[in-house]
Amino acid sequence: MNTENFSTLELLHRQFKYPFPTLKNPFADQLQEITENQWIDGEYLWIYENNPDLRKKYKKTKTAHIAAQWFPTASLERFKPICRLMLWTLYNDDLYEESDPDDIQYVHTQSIAILNGEISASESTIPLGAMLASLRLELLQFIPQESLSRFIQMISRYFIGLETELNYKKNKTYPSVTECIALRENSICLYPFLQLTEVETGIVLPPEIHEHPVICRLQALACHLVTFFNEVQSVLKDEATGSSYYNVVKVIQHERQMSLKEACMEDLRLHNEDLKEFVTLQAFLPDFGIWQDAVVNWVHYMSMVLSGWKNISTKLDRYNAMEFPDVSELKEKLNKI
Repeated sequence: MNTENFSTLELLHRQFKYPFPTLKNPFADQLQEITENQWIDGEYLWIYENNPDLRKKYKKTKTAHIAAQWFPTASLERFKPICRLMLWTLYNDDLYEESDPDDIQYVHTQSIAILNGEISASESTIPLGAMLASLRLELLQFIPQESLSRFIQMISRYFIGLETELNYKKNKTYPSVTECIALRENSICLYPFLQLTEVETGIVLPPEIHEHPVICRLQALACHLVTFFNEVQSVLKDEATGSSYYNVVKVIQHERQMSLKEACMEDLRLHNEDLKEFVTLQAFLPDFGIWQDAVVNWVHYMSMVLSGWKNISTKLDRYNAMEFPDVSELKEKLNKI
Protein backbone atom coordinates (compact mmCIF):
# COMPACT_ATOMS: atom_id res chain seq x y z
CA MET A 1 0.00 0.00 0.00
CA ASN A 2 2.81 2.44 0.83
CA THR A 3 4.21 2.21 -2.66
CA GLU A 4 2.56 5.60 -3.04
CA ASN A 5 4.40 8.51 -1.51
CA PHE A 6 1.39 9.56 0.49
CA SER A 7 0.67 9.99 4.21
CA THR A 8 -2.91 9.41 5.32
CA LEU A 9 -2.11 10.88 8.75
CA GLU A 10 -0.83 14.10 7.17
CA LEU A 11 -4.02 14.34 5.11
CA LEU A 12 -6.13 13.96 8.26
CA HIS A 13 -4.17 16.60 10.14
CA ARG A 14 -4.08 19.19 7.37
CA GLN A 15 -7.27 18.86 5.36
CA PHE A 16 -10.00 17.41 7.59
CA LYS A 17 -11.02 20.62 9.33
CA TYR A 18 -13.89 21.38 11.71
CA PRO A 19 -15.13 24.88 12.66
CA PHE A 20 -16.19 23.67 16.11
CA PRO A 21 -14.72 24.08 19.60
CA THR A 22 -12.74 21.29 21.22
CA LEU A 23 -13.28 20.68 24.93
CA LYS A 24 -12.24 17.83 27.18
CA ASN A 25 -13.83 16.35 30.28
CA PRO A 26 -11.66 16.95 33.38
CA PHE A 27 -12.48 13.44 34.67
CA ALA A 28 -10.72 11.72 31.75
CA ASP A 29 -7.70 10.54 33.76
CA GLN A 30 -9.88 9.31 36.61
CA LEU A 31 -12.10 7.27 34.30
CA GLN A 32 -9.14 5.99 32.31
CA GLU A 33 -7.72 4.61 35.56
CA ILE A 34 -11.06 2.90 36.27
CA THR A 35 -11.14 1.56 32.71
CA GLU A 36 -7.67 0.06 32.98
CA ASN A 37 -7.63 -1.19 36.56
CA GLN A 38 -11.25 -1.93 37.46
CA TRP A 39 -12.52 -3.05 34.03
CA ILE A 40 -9.75 -4.27 31.68
CA ASP A 41 -7.68 -5.80 34.51
CA GLY A 42 -10.66 -6.34 36.86
CA GLU A 43 -14.27 -7.13 35.97
CA TYR A 44 -13.46 -8.12 32.39
CA LEU A 45 -9.99 -9.55 32.96
CA TRP A 46 -11.13 -13.08 32.10
CA ILE A 47 -11.79 -12.11 28.47
CA TYR A 48 -8.08 -11.59 27.80
CA GLU A 49 -6.59 -12.93 31.01
CA ASN A 50 -3.81 -14.84 29.31
CA ASN A 51 -2.90 -12.07 26.93
CA PRO A 52 -1.39 -9.11 28.83
CA ASP A 53 0.00 -7.64 25.60
CA LEU A 54 -3.49 -7.37 24.11
CA ARG A 55 -4.84 -5.82 27.33
CA LYS A 56 -2.03 -3.29 27.07
CA LYS A 57 -3.14 -2.43 23.53
CA TYR A 58 -6.67 -1.77 24.77
CA LYS A 59 -5.33 0.48 27.51
CA LYS A 60 -3.29 2.44 24.96
CA THR A 61 -6.48 3.16 23.02
CA LYS A 62 -7.43 5.52 25.89
CA THR A 63 -11.18 4.98 25.60
CA ALA A 64 -11.95 7.34 28.49
CA HIS A 65 -10.01 10.11 26.74
CA ILE A 66 -12.02 9.54 23.56
CA ALA A 67 -15.23 9.77 25.58
CA ALA A 68 -13.89 12.89 27.31
CA GLN A 69 -13.75 14.71 23.97
CA TRP A 70 -17.32 13.69 23.14
CA PHE A 71 -18.84 14.42 26.55
CA PRO A 72 -16.75 17.30 27.91
CA THR A 73 -19.16 18.53 30.59
CA ALA A 74 -20.54 15.29 32.06
CA SER A 75 -20.16 14.89 35.82
CA LEU A 76 -18.05 12.00 37.12
CA GLU A 77 -21.12 9.84 37.84
CA ARG A 78 -22.72 10.53 34.45
CA PHE A 79 -19.43 10.08 32.63
CA LYS A 80 -18.90 6.53 33.93
CA PRO A 81 -21.55 4.70 31.84
CA ILE A 82 -20.41 6.61 28.76
CA CYS A 83 -16.88 5.31 29.30
CA ARG A 84 -18.18 1.78 29.87
CA LEU A 85 -20.02 2.01 26.54
CA MET A 86 -16.87 3.23 24.82
CA LEU A 87 -14.92 0.19 26.08
CA TRP A 88 -17.80 -2.11 25.07
CA THR A 89 -17.76 -0.81 21.49
CA LEU A 90 -14.04 -1.54 21.23
CA TYR A 91 -14.33 -5.05 22.70
CA ASN A 92 -17.43 -5.89 20.68
CA ASP A 93 -15.94 -4.67 17.39
CA ASP A 94 -12.77 -6.67 17.88
CA LEU A 95 -14.42 -9.83 19.24
CA TYR A 96 -16.75 -10.16 16.28
CA GLU A 97 -14.64 -8.73 13.48
CA GLU A 98 -13.85 -12.30 12.42
CA SER A 99 -17.29 -13.80 13.09
CA ASP A 100 -19.72 -15.41 10.74
CA PRO A 101 -22.66 -13.09 9.94
CA ASP A 102 -25.10 -15.68 11.31
CA ASP A 103 -23.35 -15.60 14.69
CA ILE A 104 -23.79 -11.83 14.89
CA GLN A 105 -27.57 -12.24 14.73
CA TYR A 106 -27.43 -14.24 17.96
CA VAL A 107 -25.10 -11.75 19.68
CA HIS A 108 -27.40 -8.96 18.49
CA THR A 109 -30.50 -10.61 19.96
CA GLN A 110 -28.80 -11.41 23.27
CA SER A 111 -27.32 -7.91 23.62
CA ILE A 112 -30.67 -6.20 23.03
CA ALA A 113 -32.44 -8.57 25.44
CA ILE A 114 -29.95 -7.69 28.19
CA LEU A 115 -30.25 -3.96 27.58
CA ASN A 116 -34.05 -4.28 27.67
CA GLY A 117 -33.89 -6.13 30.97
CA GLU A 118 -35.49 -9.23 29.44
CA ILE A 119 -32.62 -11.52 30.46
CA SER A 120 -29.87 -11.18 33.04
CA ALA A 121 -26.16 -11.32 32.32
CA SER A 122 -25.99 -14.79 33.90
CA GLU A 123 -28.78 -16.02 31.63
CA SER A 124 -26.99 -14.78 28.53
CA THR A 125 -24.25 -16.69 26.76
CA ILE A 126 -22.31 -13.77 25.28
CA PRO A 127 -18.98 -12.68 26.81
CA LEU A 128 -19.94 -9.01 27.12
CA GLY A 129 -23.31 -9.67 28.79
CA ALA A 130 -22.23 -8.40 32.21
CA MET A 131 -20.87 -5.20 30.69
CA LEU A 132 -24.23 -4.49 29.03
CA ALA A 133 -26.18 -5.32 32.19
CA SER A 134 -24.09 -2.84 34.18
CA LEU A 135 -24.53 -0.25 31.45
CA ARG A 136 -28.32 -0.62 31.55
CA LEU A 137 -28.47 -0.06 35.33
CA GLU A 138 -26.13 2.93 35.16
CA LEU A 139 -28.05 4.63 32.35
CA LEU A 140 -31.42 4.20 34.10
CA GLN A 141 -30.06 6.32 36.96
CA PHE A 142 -30.01 9.31 34.61
CA ILE A 143 -32.48 8.81 31.75
CA PRO A 144 -36.07 7.50 31.56
CA GLN A 145 -37.06 4.21 29.95
CA GLU A 146 -38.14 6.04 26.79
CA SER A 147 -34.65 7.44 26.29
CA LEU A 148 -33.08 4.07 27.06
CA SER A 149 -35.33 2.46 24.44
CA ARG A 150 -34.16 4.97 21.83
CA PHE A 151 -30.55 4.24 22.79
CA ILE A 152 -31.19 0.49 22.43
CA GLN A 153 -32.68 1.05 18.97
CA MET A 154 -29.42 2.71 17.99
CA ILE A 155 -27.38 -0.20 19.37
CA SER A 156 -29.56 -2.44 17.20
CA ARG A 157 -28.71 -0.30 14.16
CA TYR A 158 -25.03 -0.80 14.97
CA PHE A 159 -25.43 -4.58 14.98
CA ILE A 160 -27.32 -4.48 11.67
CA GLY A 161 -24.41 -2.52 10.18
CA LEU A 162 -21.88 -4.96 11.65
CA GLU A 163 -23.73 -7.95 10.21
CA THR A 164 -23.87 -6.28 6.79
CA GLU A 165 -20.11 -5.66 6.91
CA LEU A 166 -19.41 -9.27 7.74
CA ASN A 167 -21.53 -10.46 4.83
CA TYR A 168 -19.42 -8.42 2.41
CA LYS A 169 -16.26 -9.68 4.08
CA LYS A 170 -17.41 -13.31 3.97
CA ASN A 171 -18.39 -13.09 0.31
CA LYS A 172 -15.32 -11.00 -0.57
CA THR A 173 -17.51 -8.54 -2.46
CA TYR A 174 -17.67 -4.75 -2.40
CA PRO A 175 -20.85 -2.70 -1.93
CA SER A 176 -21.37 0.43 -3.99
CA VAL A 177 -20.03 3.66 -2.47
CA THR A 178 -23.60 4.71 -1.59
CA GLU A 179 -24.34 1.35 0.04
CA CYS A 180 -21.08 1.47 1.95
CA ILE A 181 -21.76 4.93 3.38
CA ALA A 182 -25.23 3.75 4.47
CA LEU A 183 -23.95 0.63 6.25
CA ARG A 184 -21.07 2.52 7.87
CA GLU A 185 -23.53 5.13 9.14
CA ASN A 186 -24.85 2.32 11.34
CA SER A 187 -21.71 0.29 12.07
CA ILE A 188 -19.57 3.28 13.09
CA CYS A 189 -21.62 3.13 16.32
CA LEU A 190 -21.96 6.88 16.80
CA TYR A 191 -25.76 6.93 16.95
CA PRO A 192 -25.88 5.38 20.45
CA PHE A 193 -23.46 7.98 21.81
CA LEU A 194 -25.45 10.86 20.32
CA GLN A 195 -28.50 9.72 22.31
CA LEU A 196 -26.50 9.90 25.55
CA THR A 197 -26.20 13.67 25.38
CA GLU A 198 -29.30 13.46 27.60
CA VAL A 199 -27.16 11.73 30.22
CA GLU A 200 -24.65 14.57 30.05
CA THR A 201 -27.04 17.53 30.07
CA GLY A 202 -29.84 16.07 32.18
CA ILE A 203 -32.37 17.42 29.64
CA VAL A 204 -34.65 14.83 28.05
CA LEU A 205 -36.03 16.03 24.74
CA PRO A 206 -39.53 14.91 23.62
CA PRO A 207 -39.98 12.25 20.88
CA GLU A 208 -41.16 14.78 18.28
CA ILE A 209 -37.76 16.48 18.42
CA HIS A 210 -35.84 13.23 18.10
CA GLU A 211 -38.04 12.30 15.14
CA HIS A 212 -37.77 15.70 13.42
CA PRO A 213 -36.22 15.29 9.93
CA VAL A 214 -33.63 18.03 10.51
CA ILE A 215 -32.44 16.45 13.77
CA CYS A 216 -32.36 13.01 12.13
CA ARG A 217 -30.36 14.46 9.23
CA LEU A 218 -27.86 16.16 11.53
CA GLN A 219 -27.22 12.87 13.32
CA ALA A 220 -26.80 11.04 10.01
CA LEU A 221 -24.35 13.70 8.83
CA ALA A 222 -22.37 13.41 12.07
CA CYS A 223 -22.10 9.65 11.50
CA HIS A 224 -20.99 10.23 7.91
CA LEU A 225 -18.34 12.76 8.93
CA VAL A 226 -16.80 10.49 11.56
CA THR A 227 -16.91 7.66 9.01
CA PHE A 228 -15.16 9.62 6.27
CA PHE A 229 -12.45 10.61 8.74
CA ASN A 230 -12.16 7.11 10.16
CA GLU A 231 -11.85 5.42 6.76
CA VAL A 232 -8.73 7.35 5.85
CA GLN A 233 -7.35 6.79 9.33
CA SER A 234 -7.99 3.04 9.47
CA VAL A 235 -7.25 2.03 5.89
CA LEU A 236 -3.97 0.36 6.92
CA LYS A 237 -5.69 -1.55 9.71
CA ASP A 238 -8.54 -2.59 7.44
CA GLU A 239 -6.18 -3.85 4.75
CA ALA A 240 -4.25 -5.84 7.34
CA THR A 241 -7.41 -7.47 8.74
CA GLY A 242 -9.15 -8.12 5.42
CA SER A 243 -11.78 -5.48 6.15
CA SER A 244 -11.26 -3.45 2.99
CA TYR A 245 -14.63 -4.53 1.61
CA TYR A 246 -16.46 -1.98 3.76
CA ASN A 247 -13.91 0.80 4.08
CA VAL A 248 -15.32 3.74 2.09
CA VAL A 249 -11.88 4.68 0.74
CA LYS A 250 -11.22 1.15 -0.50
CA VAL A 251 -14.74 0.93 -1.96
CA ILE A 252 -14.18 4.20 -3.83
CA GLN A 253 -10.81 2.90 -5.05
CA HIS A 254 -12.40 -0.36 -6.22
CA GLU A 255 -15.48 1.20 -7.86
CA ARG A 256 -13.66 3.98 -9.67
CA GLN A 257 -10.29 2.30 -10.25
CA MET A 258 -8.41 5.10 -8.52
CA SER A 259 -5.10 5.26 -6.72
CA LEU A 260 -5.22 5.26 -2.92
CA LYS A 261 -4.46 8.97 -2.85
CA GLU A 262 -7.22 9.77 -5.35
CA ALA A 263 -9.69 7.68 -3.34
CA CYS A 264 -8.73 9.48 -0.13
CA MET A 265 -9.22 12.84 -1.82
CA GLU A 266 -12.66 11.75 -3.04
CA ASP A 267 -13.46 10.67 0.52
CA LEU A 268 -12.38 14.15 1.67
CA ARG A 269 -14.63 15.77 -0.96
CA LEU A 270 -17.63 13.78 0.26
CA HIS A 271 -16.69 14.69 3.83
CA ASN A 272 -16.57 18.39 3.03
CA GLU A 273 -19.94 18.27 1.27
CA ASP A 274 -21.57 16.76 4.35
CA LEU A 275 -19.72 19.14 6.67
CA LYS A 276 -21.08 22.11 4.70
CA GLU A 277 -24.62 20.74 5.04
CA PHE A 278 -24.14 20.11 8.78
CA VAL A 279 -22.90 23.67 9.39
CA THR A 280 -25.79 25.12 7.37
CA LEU A 281 -28.44 23.10 9.20
CA GLN A 282 -26.87 24.00 12.54
CA ALA A 283 -26.96 27.69 11.66
CA PHE A 284 -30.59 27.64 10.49
CA LEU A 285 -32.38 25.27 12.84
CA PRO A 286 -36.19 25.22 12.76
CA ASP A 287 -38.14 26.82 15.59
CA PHE A 288 -38.55 24.26 18.35
CA GLY A 289 -40.45 26.60 20.67
CA ILE A 290 -39.73 26.08 24.37
CA TRP A 291 -37.14 23.46 23.46
CA GLN A 292 -35.12 25.75 21.20
CA ASP A 293 -32.20 26.39 23.57
CA ALA A 294 -31.96 22.71 24.48
CA VAL A 295 -31.92 21.67 20.81
CA VAL A 296 -29.30 24.30 19.92
CA ASN A 297 -27.21 22.98 22.80
CA TRP A 298 -27.60 19.36 21.69
CA VAL A 299 -26.49 20.16 18.15
CA HIS A 300 -23.58 22.10 19.63
CA TYR A 301 -22.53 19.00 21.60
CA MET A 302 -22.95 16.95 18.42
CA SER A 303 -20.52 19.22 16.61
CA MET A 304 -17.91 18.83 19.34
CA VAL A 305 -17.93 15.07 18.73
CA LEU A 306 -16.51 15.80 15.27
CA SER A 307 -13.71 18.12 16.34
CA GLY A 308 -13.05 16.00 19.43
CA TRP A 309 -12.67 12.79 17.41
CA LYS A 310 -10.01 14.38 15.21
CA ASN A 311 -8.22 15.79 18.23
CA ILE A 312 -7.92 12.48 20.09
CA SER A 313 -7.94 9.81 17.39
CA THR A 314 -4.98 11.11 15.41
CA LYS A 315 -2.90 10.47 18.55
CA LEU A 316 -4.05 6.87 19.06
CA ASP A 317 -1.61 4.02 18.50
CA ARG A 318 -4.54 1.77 17.56
CA TYR A 319 -4.59 3.47 14.16
CA ASN A 320 -1.26 5.19 13.82
CA ALA A 321 1.15 2.52 15.08
CA MET A 322 -0.79 -0.56 13.99
CA GLU A 323 -1.65 -1.32 17.63
CA PHE A 324 -4.70 -3.48 17.06
CA PRO A 325 -5.41 -7.11 17.94
CA ASP A 326 -4.00 -9.73 15.63
CA VAL A 327 -6.66 -11.53 13.58
CA SER A 328 -5.49 -14.95 14.78
CA GLU A 329 -5.72 -13.79 18.41
CA LEU A 330 -9.32 -12.76 17.95
CA LYS A 331 -10.31 -15.97 16.17
CA GLU A 332 -8.67 -18.07 18.86
CA LYS A 333 -10.39 -16.13 21.64
CA LEU A 334 -13.79 -16.37 19.99
CA ASN A 335 -13.46 -20.14 19.61
CA LYS A 336 -12.82 -20.50 23.35
CA ILE A 337 -15.80 -18.40 24.47
